[in-house]
Amino acid sequence: MKVILRSDVSGLGNAGDVIEVQNGYAQNYLVPKGLALRATNGALAQAAAMKRSRDVRDGRDREGAEEVARRLVSAVIKIEARVGSGEQLYGSVTTMEIAEAVKTQTGVELDRRRMNLASAIKTTGSHSVEVRLHREVQFSLLVEVAAQS
Repeated sequence: MKVILRSDVSGLGNAGDVIEVQNGYAQNYLVPKGLALRATNGALAQAAAMKRSRDVRDGRDREGAEEVARRLVSAVIKIEARVGSGEQLYGSVTTMEIAEAVKTQTGVELDRRRMNLASAIKTTGSHSVEVRLHREVQFSLLVEVAAQS
């Protein structure tokens, strides 16, 4: 069955895309949840309009993400944490703490869900955090963890 996605669906596509899916998946999941609608002639014209507006919005979002990335790629975010023996932290540094530190030190507000830690930060020193602001814009943020004084 051909459907038009009304919003972005992971693994299927973005809003405005016309895709072919199994009948049961469309009738039992996509359409009832409001994620898609059946591809009729009138709906296809609406899909083209949705796609044009998405492309414009996507261009603006990408430009904004590139600006934020330019500001943060050279920044070193410093975080102080309680340290036990052997430079091990009590607990770990979370993405929420990193987002708060970025906001206070640079004034840029990052969503913690856009950050990807390869492994939990449990030691002092320099750590790299992957930040994905847009599907085409991602960068590494350098986080320096020091012992709390």
